[in-house]
Amino acid sequence: MVRLMGRSGERSPRRPGGPHARHRQDADRSRRGADARSASALRSALSGRSVAGQVFVMNVVIVLLLVVAAAVALVLQVRHDSDTEARNRSVSVAATFANSPGIVEALRGPDPTAVLQPRAEAVRKATDVDFVVVTNPQGVRYTHPRTNRIGKTFVGNIAPALAGKTVTEEIEGTIGPLVQAIVPVKAPDGKVVGLVSAGITTENVGGVADRQLPLVLSAAAVGLALATGGTALVSRRLMRQTHGLGPHEMTRMYEHHDAVLHSVREGVLIVGGEGRLLLANDEARRLLNLPADAEGRHVGALGLPSDLAGLLASGQAATDEVHLVEDRLLAINQRPTDVRGGPAGSVATLRDSTELRALSGRAETARERLDILYAAGVGIGTSLDVTRTAEELAELAVPRFADYVTVDLFDPVLAGGQPDRAMPLRRTARSGISEDVPLYPVGGQIRYVDSSPQGRTLREGRAVLEPRLGEAPGWQAQDYERSAQVVAYGVHSLITVPLRAGSLVLGVVSFWRSVKPEPFDEDELALGEELVARAAVSIDNARRYTREHSMAVALQRSLLPRRLPDQNALDVAYRYLPAQAGVGGDWFDVLPLSGARVALVVGDVVGHGLHAAATMGRLRTAVHNFTALDLPPDELLGLLDELVGRIDQDETADDGTAPVTGATCLYAIYDPVAGSCVIARAGHPPPALIRPDGTVEFPEVPPGPPLGLGGLPFETTELRLAEGSRLVLYTDGLVEDRAHDIDVGLEHLRRALETAGETPEETCRTVLDARLPDRPGDDIALLVARTRTLGPDQVAEWDVPNDPAAVGEVRSQVTRRLGEWGLDELVFTTELILSELVTNAIRYGGETVHVRVLRDRSLICEVFDSSSTSPHLRYAAMTDEGGRGLFLVAQLAERWGTRYTPAGKVIWAEQPVP
Repeated sequence: MVRLMGRSGERSPRRPGGPHARHRQDADRSRRGADARSASALRSALSGRSVAGQVFVMNVVIVLLLVVAAAVALVLQVRHDSDTEARNRSVSVAATFANSPGIVEALRGPDPTAVLQPRAEAVRKATDVDFVVVTNPQGVRYTHPRTNRIGKTFVGNIAPALAGKTVTEEIEGTIGPLVQAIVPVKAPDGKVVGLVSAGITTENVGGVADRQLPLVLSAAAVGLALATGGTALVSRRLMRQTHGLGPHEMTRMYEHHDAVLHSVREGVLIVGGEGRLLLANDEARRLLNLPADAEGRHVGALGLPSDLAGLLASGQAATDEVHLVEDRLLAINQRPTDVRGGPAGSVATLRDSTELRALSGRAETARERLDILYAAGVGIGTSLDVTRTAEELAELAVPRFADYVTVDLFDPVLAGGQPDRAMPLRRTARSGISEDVPLYPVGGQIRYVDSSPQGRTLREGRAVLEPRLGEAPGWQAQDYERSAQVVAYGVHSLITVPLRAGSLVLGVVSFWRSVKPEPFDEDELALGEELVARAAVSIDNARRYTREHSMAVALQRSLLPRRLPDQNALDVAYRYLPAQAGVGGDWFDVLPLSGARVALVVGDVVGHGLHAAATMGRLRTAVHNFTALDLPPDELLGLLDELVGRIDQDETADDGTAPVTGATCLYAIYDPVAGSCVIARAGHPPPALIRPDGTVEFPEVPPGPPLGLGGLPFETTELRLAEGSRLVLYTDGLVEDRAHDIDVGLEHLRRALETAGETPEETCRTVLDARLPDRPGDDIALLVARTRTLGPDQVAEWDVPNDPAAVGEVRSQVTRRLGEWGLDELVFTTELILSELVTNAIRYGGETVHVRVLRDRSLICEVFDSSSTSPHLRYAAMTDEGGRGLFLVAQLAERWGTRYTPAGKVIWAEQPVP
């Protein structure tokens, strides 16, 4: 009615435009009213009636006073600095002129003014001083900017200057008020012969300050404007926060808020960033039973439960988090206060939810079950060992789920095979709250009867719940005596769950309860099924790994040498230890060569598993084949390098991958006749050498690139080894690990070798005792060879002239030597072999022919010549006059062959010694 009536009380006329026009007009009036209220609030704030206005006026006054004080101080400082600068400049100019060359002579000359006046004016203009005056000791001027002042008495106190001191003073001079300095001019004998004065008038001294004053005032004005603007912004923010309220209005508002805070039926707590209680309303004090002086104390010192105190002190966000405080269940909601730039701390609300106690109990049970399942996912299957995985399942479930747990698996599962239900089970793991429970022990075989819960579980493939064992005749039929003992011990409830991996049933898990009086229920049956299902995956993975590991170990063992060959050059001992994580590609070999020589090989294929073992077998076979060619170590490694490269190319072409990622090898040939060892290595760790006196060293052998890289040659090193020296070859698993560099491992190996016994067996044992880790992460191959030599009584050598008639002399000498060796039975065949070999060497070889006969495990005949042409065994035709010599040698000798040397070749033949 008020809105529709005019001032006179009459009804106002209806406005044209209909209802839409009226709505628009009402909206315009609302906006204008809001703008008017905002403007009114701003005027009220700036008028000083509000807190924001009072703060604004006070800040503006303070800033204005500070700016005025700063401007005055700056002007005074500038004037002081100008005076100081004028004094310093006057003294500097006067002293410089007084000590300038020739001034003493000019003062003693007939006309000092003529000499000094131009110089003084030049200095005055160059240094921006107002005058430079030179006087005699009586003060009579010789120079002055105004020439009419020359010859008149100087204005100022010259007495100190005549005494040899420098004087600065402010006086009223002939050119006005000024600041001047007086400096004495001294002759070489120290006598004052004149005075020099330089100065600046007061007008010029203050000019600097006067010129800087506008700048100072401008800066002050800008500072005042900025300070006023900043104060206005702060006041505006304060006005926005206080909503333009005055002090009395704000006091009334806080009184209202305090009344509401303490009247609500929900506890409110405000905690600071350091964990101290800042505010607690009446309801919070009642719910938490807080002391009267709680505010200001740390929440940890208020006697609250540790979980609640920890939550309040942490300041973390929480939503409906339930905590038990005495006999109340409190639902806590907490939010931090520093999310949008607020102060550090948190606000928490508390609501009494005691009626949720029953629901909370069920939630706690669900939480515990989730914790068990989570722990199963983390703690079961930490290793790829079937037995250990079963033990982890049993240990996890006790006592959180059951008092006793047993795991029974089929025997083939433990070995990595497929389960066979016709076979008995084996008790693989057992865990419980006590050890004397009368259940079947670990390691024993068990056959469950069909009526038992375990038998039904295995037959039907489903979990079985037996809530009361004392009333279960099917379970008691398994073993009446033991069943009675179990019931008498207190075990009263049972859950059996099959360990199922896909369609395979690997075994059965039994959960037994004795302490808790309630029997297992259906919910616990479901939990047991899920727990066992998670463990079954890990056990099946361990089973598969065991199978693959066993296959790889069998393959690797079949590829490694089962026994060392018979030879007399070296006394050899070895050790091979596979890695715990899986089979690797390390290998070693001892290969007899011609001439009583022996080759030692140690290699390592990168990686683990079946592929590494298979690749190792291929490389070992290749080394055997290349060794048959009797090649030097560097050439053999070169051929092996090409082979690895071809393997990579072939496998890459097949499936787009290159499984052979690298291999290393060390190849050494020991010659017992010369007492030398030729070594080459391809990316392999260097060998160790133990001298007969016990000193240990690592010979410098060029490392060479790993096999398969190609493109780079290999180099050899020849070592001279005294009899009784021990050559130690090994793979990197012995000296490398993740915690130490290879240099540290080599130093540890050196110390172990220094304490090793004299025999190769003792050396291997000492090294492994000192260097073998608890769980080696890589294969370890160790080969120790102690050298022997063939003495002069076992070697016979002759140089043969390039004459066929010399063959008979060779036969005679060989016959005598064989007689000395007691090998008369071999005279005929040896003469025949040497006759053919020497005749071929004289006919087809070079000029130099050398014969050597060795008595070792066999009788070895060697013929050296300088030709590189190799003879070939063939069948001679009936009409051929020759070509049957090598055929006869091959028939009479046990082995024969050719090897090449840098000077030619050697054809050799071996015969067994009777």
